[in-house]
Amino acid sequence: MQRWRGFEAVPGGWGRSVVTIGVFDGVHRGHQAIIGHAVKRARDLGLQSVVVTFDPHPAEVVRPGSHPAVLTEPVRKAELMEQLGVDALCVVPFTPAFSRLSPDAFGHDVLVEALHAAVVVVGDNFRFGHKAAGDVTELERLGVQFGFTVEDAPLVTEDGLVFSSTYIRSCVDAGDVRAAASALGRPHRLAGVVVRGDQRGRELGFPTANLMVHRYAAVPADGVYAAWLIRGGEHAARLPASVSIGTNPTFSGRERRVEAYVLDFAGDLYGERVSLDFVAHLREQRTYDAIEPLVAQINADVEETRALLR
Repeated sequence: MQRWRGFEAVPGGWGRSVVTIGVFDGVHRGHQAIIGHAVKRARDLGLQSVVVTFDPHPAEVVRPGSHPAVLTEPVRKAELMEQLGVDALCVVPFTPAFSRLSPDAFGHDVLVEALHAAVVVVGDNFRFGHKAAGDVTELERLGVQFGFTVEDAPLVTEDGLVFSSTYIRSCVDAGDVRAAASALGRPHRLAGVVVRGDQRGRELGFPTANLMVHRYAAVPADGVYAAWLIRGGEHAARLPASVSIGTNPTFSGRERRVEAYVLDFAGDLYGERVSLDFVAHLREQRTYDAIEPLVAQINADVEETRALLR
């Protein structure tokens, strides 16, 4: 998959293409349907498929301070799109100047001049241009003017529920990682670098990997979870882990942490970039009056994690 930063980076001589546009945070089942439709249409027509997405999130530029929690980091988003068969990913820097492009200018500059769109595939709630003034009807008008067709991919629903990034963020924020996984089509993943903590887990007999995550990362609600810890690149290892998220109330902690105890593992993870795929919420955070009941509870969490991931 080719990757471009900005539509100015599209190579000269780029032929006609099938384009789809969106933030696509999460690359969830709804996004997969839209992108998959674009990939199939491109193959049917003998053209290249292109996904246009944005960085940073448009909300942060249009309404500073409103950056939503991020479900998929840019690198992970690109990996998922490549797995869907996308030929090229164009990440457009979403600047104040870009946000002021009118729908007509966006259609001409991005879709026609840069990408030579033959077909544009969008969801039926698609909006574009300055102040989100453009919709699917406006896009169809531009298609008539500039010579591309528009195909409207319906929203993906299940039991009346529309899968959306907003819905998945709410599931993660509530700790309902099973519901999030159902909508994503895979477990919710949280990535970070393993840093040194206060070593308290080691003192208790459960050394943990303390993850430093991105400031906007979608971190599940405080609690204890069963998860897979992913380490390594192309041939990644998947290790079972019991994950605690919270402030360590028993020890009067204040800093919110993500700590993973990797089952049956004695190696050193410090400095490594790892990921956690959340499988199930085990329990809420609790305060214990003594060390013994805390250790007993951690043992129970580990055994429940082992059973769930077996």
